[in-house]
Order: sequence, then structure tokens, then C-alpha cells
Amino acid sequence: MDLEQIRFNMVEQQIRPWDVLDQEVLKLLFELRREEFVPAAYRSLAFVDMEIPLGYGEVMLAPKLEARILQELQIKKTDRILEVGSGSGYLSALLAKKGEYVYSVEIVPELKAMAEKNLQAHEIGNVTMELGDAACGWPEHGPYDVIVLTGSTPVLPEAFQQSLKTGGRLFAVVGDAPVMQALLVTCVAQGEKTGAYNTVGLFETCIAPLRNAKQPARFTF
Repeated sequence: MDLEQIRFNMVEQQIRPWDVLDQEVLKLLFELRREEFVPAAYRSLAFVDMEIPLGYGEVMLAPKLEARILQELQIKKTDRILEVGSGSGYLSALLAKKGEYVYSVEIVPELKAMAEKNLQAHEIGNVTMELGDAACGWPEHGPYDVIVLTGSTPVLPEAFQQSLKTGGRLFAVVGDAPVMQALLVTCVAQGEKTGAYNTVGLFETCIAPLRNAKQPARFTF
């Protein structure tokens, strides 16, 4: 099996057609070997356009979504990043390669351990993995330049917007199945009560929700 040819095909047939054209992002996908972050039982599926099971009811996002997230956030070398949901650590590693420092919060202890092991194997030292529930915010190390939610949320908690620096960007998939909207929120002016934010709808998708994601008020009769 020619892994490099399969990796090339993934980029050319899945990722480019999904409007991921940023050369730095594409270059990084060739450099950071995705298959080395996939559980051994699913390694043959590392380049397939699908979510990969990680165990514990969690999945690894599809390759084109990971790439699109990186492109939309326009991460700079000075950016301090919050990632909600570490998974296997692959997106954490991509973010770390692009930014200055990543704080990644994972609610499942076994996945936190998996992500830490994968990052150590690739000698990526600018990530702190933390165990906790960040579905409604994680202000401990904020404010942040970039925030990424790797699971969906029916309602986007205001705490995430309030944890952005001026100019900071937030990627979140918001809504209920079967149709959700990927959003890019940019902080125009920082302020806990009076902050100004610009929100752009990027595309429709459907991914698993974060555990304990904030729910909308439901009418009861």
C-alpha cells in the first residue's frame, strides 16, 4: 500500500474539492501523518472521507472537516488556542503546528491519555491536555485568539465568545441533527457585557454533539 499516494489522493479528491486551497494547510496535511493518530484497528481507513471511531462513543472528524477548520481560522504563529474535545490529538497537533500554544480539554480520561501519547510520539510540546468538561466554556487560560469546538452544540454558550480576544476567532457547529450550521465567530470588540461579534455561516454539516452541550429552552405543555 503506497501511503503517500493515498494521502495525495485524500488531499486532491476530498479536501481541495471542499474549497480548502490554503497551501500552508495542505502542506501540513502531508507533513503530519494522520494514520499515526488513528486507532490501530482503523488505520486502513485513515484517509477515507468518514468519521473514525475512537471508542468511548467518540469519533475522529472527517479529514476534509479538519482541513476546513484549519483554513477558516487563519491561525497565526502567535495564536493561543482553546480546543474543546481532544479526541486522538490529531487536530490538536495540527493546531499546535500552526499556532503558539494549545490548551485542549477532553472529558474522557482514556482519550486524553491517547491524545497525550500521540502528541509525545510526534514530539509536539506546545499543547497542554486537560481533563474536564468544557462544553459550556473554559475561561481558565483565556482570553484566547482561537477557540475550536470539535463537537456540535445545539446552542452556542456566550462564554466562548466572551473568552475571545479582540480579533479572536471561534469555530463551532451549532444546531440539532440532521442539519447543523458551521459558524465562524470573530470578536470585533472585547467586553464581557458589551462585546461585539461578527458571525458567518460557513456550511451545513452534522457531527456528534459535545457531551453536556448546552440545550435550548424547550417548551413543555
